[in-house]
Amino acid sequence: MVIRQRAIQAEDKQERHHAILDAAERLLLRAPDRVANVAEVADEAGLAKGTVYLYFPSKEELLLAVHERNIDGFFRALIERLQSDAPAAIGDVLTLTHAHMVAPPLFLPLAARCFGQMGQSIPPDAGIAFKQRMAQRLQAAGAGLERHFPELEVGGGLALLRYSYALILGLWQMSPAAQGHGGGCPLTQGESPSPVFNYSYPDELDRALTALWEGTVGRRLATASPLPGARS
Repeated sequence: MVIRQRAIQAEDKQERHHAILDAAERLLLRAPDRVANVAEVADEAGLAKGTVYLYFPSKEELLLAVHERNIDGFFRALIERLQSDAPAAIGDVLTLTHAHMVAPPLFLPLAARCFGQMGQSIPPDAGIAFKQRMAQRLQAAGAGLERHFPELEVGGGLALLRYSYALILGLWQMSPAAQGHGGGCPLTQGESPSPVFNYSYPDELDRALTALWEGTVGRRLATASPLPGARS
C-alpha cells in the first residue's frame, strides 16, 4: 500500500509539473515579447502560487524547464531515428530539426532567452544540472551519428551536433524572424534592416546545415532516402 501511494504521489507530481510547464508555454505563446511571472503561471495552471514555487523557485528556472522539455523532444526523436538499422541521411536531420526546432514558435526565442540568462539569472546549480543533462543527450546522439556515419571520428558526432546548434541559433538571431522576441541581434532591429540580414531563415538554415554536414560526412550521404516529409 505504501509503494502504491508513493507511485500515485509521483504520478501526481509529474502531472502537476507538466501542467505548470503547459501553462507557461500558453502564456508565452500569447505574449512572446514578455515573460509571465510566477503568479500569472499559477493562475493559468489553476494552482496556488506557492505550489509553483515548490517546483520552480524562480521564473527563470521555469523558462529553462520549458526549454529543456522542448529540446528533449528533438533529442528523443533523433536518438530513436539513429537506433534504427536503416541508414541515416542528412535529410533525416533536417526534417527533425524543422519539426522540433524551427516550426514550433517558442523553441528558438526561448532557447535564445535561456542562453542569455544562463550565467546571470539562473542559479549556478540549476545551470550545471541542465548542462549535465544536455551533455548526456549530446553524447547519446553523437554516438548514434558515429554508428551511422563512419566518416566521423570518436567524438565527431557530438562536435557536429554542437556546430549544428550554433548555426541553428545564430542564424535565427541574425534573421528578421527574431525581431520582437527579445533575442534578436541588433543588426536586424529597426524598421528597415539591412538587406544583408533580410533572409528566409528556414531556407538559409537548410543551406547552412547541408553545407556543414556534407563537408563533414560526405556528399554521398545527402542522397540517401530522407524521412517522409523532408524539405526539398
